[in-house]
Amino acid sequence: MQKTISPIDGSIVAELAYHEPAAVDAILDQAVQAQRAWRRQPLDARAAAVAAFTDAVVAKKDVLAEELTRQMGRPLGQTPGEIGGFEDRAKAMIRLAPEALAPVEPGPKEGFTRYITREPLGVVLVLAPWNYPYLTAVNAIVPALLAGNAVVLKHSDQTPLVAERLAEAAASTLPEGLLVSLVATHETVAKVVGDARVDHVCFTGSVEGGRAVHRAAADRFIATGLELGGKDPAYVAADADLEFTVPNVVDGAFFNSGQSCCGIERVYVHESVYDRFVEAFIEATKAYVLGDPMDAATNLGPVARARSAEAIQSQIDAAVKAGATAHIQSPYPGAERGPAYLGPQVLTGVDHSMTIMNEETFGPVVGIQKVANDEEAVRMMNDSAYGLTASIWTPDLARAQKLGSELETGTVFMNRCDYLDPELAWVGVKDSGRGATLSKVGFEYLTRPKSFHLRH
Repeated sequence: MQKTISPIDGSIVAELAYHEPAAVDAILDQAVQAQRAWRRQPLDARAAAVAAFTDAVVAKKDVLAEELTRQMGRPLGQTPGEIGGFEDRAKAMIRLAPEALAPVEPGPKEGFTRYITREPLGVVLVLAPWNYPYLTAVNAIVPALLAGNAVVLKHSDQTPLVAERLAEAAASTLPEGLLVSLVATHETVAKVVGDARVDHVCFTGSVEGGRAVHRAAADRFIATGLELGGKDPAYVAADADLEFTVPNVVDGAFFNSGQSCCGIERVYVHESVYDRFVEAFIEATKAYVLGDPMDAATNLGPVARARSAEAIQSQIDAAVKAGATAHIQSPYPGAERGPAYLGPQVLTGVDHSMTIMNEETFGPVVGIQKVANDEEAVRMMNDSAYGLTASIWTPDLARAQKLGSELETGTVFMNRCDYLDPELAWVGVKDSGRGATLSKVGFEYLTRPKSFHLRH
């Protein structure tokens, strides 16, 4: 039996029975059969069904938001935005599908008809995390279905009800067996990844989790889409508008208690504005209210698990021991509520010898480091095993484009952060993963090309 413990108060919010081997076999067999029929449907019919599925999810927005807060602890005032994001991304992919999935025609050649079609892969296994469970799932589910694939969905054991709710919406809008929820142990998931009935795996999670998926698929010639960890940097240039930059960088660091793969974890500030930036950043951070996420006044909830809070605090302690300065009092007001409640922290005097600046933290902590110029900022931002996003804070578009071209990341932001535009590819480099989701490019990883070379 899989149990989900709420970080809010330690209560059990879900108990789901694991699927037995026979049930797993039935799920995979049904997915294969459903996909064979689904792929024959014209795109407009598939798009209409996926739109109905999306509407069915969004119709329960308030109920799903409260349920999500209880599972992972994000303040209730913020969780409805995730369902809204689910809708936005789904509709964007529906809108992009006709062009993305249209045949590629290389041009006329006398005596021949030539074109390339985008063929579905088959059954796509989606392994989704707990931090943004609706948003990360929709990135793969909707384009996979639009492309003609079936989906088997396995969510983190911290947010298993998300997969259940998506499967319920699918049951009333999509053909039977086309999108189903799988409740399984890590051992069972590894077997499913290695099963011949699975044609592609989309995984979002930790680097170690990505390696486990990669190993499980190693004996098969299937692709794995991996969206893994991040240690995303921000650079505050000398000409940055601090009145605008500070609150946005603070939000980028602490929204969702810092539990975002593209949240800001390290900040590099030009020496000419460093002191003013740090002072304003600390003051803005102190305004956060850590408390019960069901309360309207709370804008910082607990992290998802008590063991996560311990790991985050250990990074802070190690940095302070190595010479960093912690600027926010500890324990933070509200932390007495339970072991998963962790206040925000701002560290200066940091360097890259500290884990707080080179390992993913995934919590409400940020390190701020002074740099002398743009070149040093780029060098420090690239000094990482990760490469998901980076943000540059400057009014100078040419500067952002020049520096961005030198950054080893999948996304470069200017004057914003911690955001996915569904019309742009979401992609990581280095240990942040491989493959891409969203945008027209995302469809390429959920299909295969098939060439038609027809001589008249």
